[in-house]
This record gives sequence, structure tokens and C-alpha cells, in this order.
Amino acid sequence: MESPRDVGGETMEHGERPERAEPLTDAEREIIQNTWVHVYENCEDVGVSVLIRFFVNFPSAKQYFSQFQDMDDPEEMERSVQLRHHARRVMSAINTVVENLHDPEKVSSVLALVGKAHAVKHKVEPMYFKILCGVMLEVFSEDFPEFFTAEVQMVWTKLLGAVYWHVTGAYTEVGWVQLSSSAV
Repeated sequence: MESPRDVGGETMEHGERPERAEPLTDAEREIIQNTWVHVYENCEDVGVSVLIRFFVNFPSAKQYFSQFQDMDDPEEMERSVQLRHHARRVMSAINTVVENLHDPEKVSSVLALVGKAHAVKHKVEPMYFKILCGVMLEVFSEDFPEFFTAEVQMVWTKLLGAVYWHVTGAYTEVGWVQLSSSAV
């Protein structure tokens, strides 16, 4: 099992939140938007690759998905209509964030909706977002090495840290108390 890349600082413990990441500069926003174009051209396949790696390396995450929680074979996962659908939703949410980097309020509201839904409706532990962000960066970097240089990876790490910060903020807002590190 791989360890996730460190995005977003520390995990939530004892009700504490990581410090807010510094806002992206104009140059960083441009880097993200320019590299995202290449990822999003193949959004479904890339999203499926991200989720398969996430579930293979962190199988406890599958507990939240009744449709494919019993799948262990990556090829079976790849054929799953439900997994493909969720991959599109994940990539669409990231696309909305990237398209609205100029509008911090829009980004915040989109990620608050994602966080609240996962906290209240799906009861997903927030640490899975940190892990998923790390897996995303790994897959993007491997699938698009010509675009994801070390500098670009640092910028994406900053963005994904902000994504994690906003999502966990929604957990805090709804009074999330279920904190565990048993999943990894």
C-alpha cells in the first residue's frame, strides 16, 4: 500500500482544523487551469484510474459504496457503471473548482456542499478526502508527466490542500465528531 502524498496539512484531530492554505496567486491559477485542460480531456478515464488506485490502495474506503464495496479486481472496477459515474462526479467537482478559481466564494460553496453531503448523508470520514487528493496528484503526475513537473505538482498540492481545507470546514460546520484513523 502506498502512502498518500501530503496535501492539506494535518488531519482533523480533537476538533482542530489545519491552518488555511495561502490563496493561489494569479500565476498559480494559470498553471492549474493550463494543466487541468489536459487532464479533463480524458476526465472519465482519469477519474476511474484515480478511484481504482484509491480503492486498491485504501480498500477500507469502499465501505461507503454499496455498489462496488465487494469488488477487489481492478478490471471489474473499471467496468463498473457506478464507479464510472462516481468518477465523473469527482472530476466534475474538481472541474468546477478549477473553472472558478477566480471566484473564491463559488469554490467555497461548491466544496461546502461536497463536504456536507459526505459528512451528513454518506458519513465518510474526512481523512479520505486527504487520501483521495494525494492519489489524484499521483495519478495526474504519472498520466501526464510532461505537464506535471515538480513545480506544477507543488501548485496542485497547494490547490488540493485548499480543497481539503474547505471540505473539512463543512464537516466542522455540521458538527462532525466521528474521527478515526483506523481506516489506513
